[in-house]
Amino acid sequence: MRIVVTGGNGKAGRWVVRDLREHGHTVLSVDLRHDPWEWDDRCRIADLTDYGQAVEVLAGADAVVHLAAIPAPGIRPAADTFRINATSTYNVFAAAEANGLRRVVWASSETVLGLPFDTPPQFAPVDETIEPRPESSYALSKLAGEAMAVQFARRTGVPHVGLRISNIMEPGDYAAFPTYWGDARLRKWNLWGYVDARDVAQACRLGLTADVSGADVCIVAADDTVMPRDSADLMAEVFPQVPLRRELHGRETLLSIEHARRVLGYAPAFRWADHVAAP
Repeated sequence: MRIVVTGGNGKAGRWVVRDLREHGHTVLSVDLRHDPWEWDDRCRIADLTDYGQAVEVLAGADAVVHLAAIPAPGIRPAADTFRINATSTYNVFAAAEANGLRRVVWASSETVLGLPFDTPPQFAPVDETIEPRPESSYALSKLAGEAMAVQFARRTGVPHVGLRISNIMEPGDYAAFPTYWGDARLRKWNLWGYVDARDVAQACRLGLTADVSGADVCIVAADDTVMPRDSADLMAEVFPQVPLRRELHGRETLLSIEHARRVLGYAPAFRWADHVAAP
């Protein structure tokens, strides 16, 4: 396929672009900036808050993987974060419609689930049935994107696959994991979740061909937590009041990826234990 990856120079985008090209796709990487040594004719600079630029960079594509965004709360003023993320997502969805693209895959966020979990979640493991609870303008912009995806998919018949991506880690990030292990509360904010950037790339690629209709969202995380302790022990210590929907096994993720497994065929291949020795 001919695929446009927005945010192609970002933490996830670099791995997504590489993965798609390795799997034989023609990829145009779009971002606000590119490193000079990575620049070639497969890259384009564009501001996606401008609808005309979004239409131009998506012209001729079969599909888009939309990753461009202010990447987290607190980087920009709250209103600016919402404006940039919501506007660019609308423009990409509308440009995909205008150009007749056949598939939209895009980055929602784990934050719509209620992060940070200063208010405990309703249940665990958390899955896509939980009531969204955006606690920041960033999370609200992602939830707005999910609502937009439902309506664009309804009107156009084009599948829109949203990925509620967990805290993204590259191989070099795992060296910091032991600093979390002494205090279970340090990473309670997302139920000790993470995901390898290479598994994000896998999920994006699978989303482009998954047998879906309408708009769907999938949590994308690793299949374990950042901690060397069993997940049941973590919940008992930090969230004893949160009901468990089922028995927990070992260090399994508390951000359920069962829906992503069923819908996308997602199977995370990377764990922190491949890089850092457990105590």
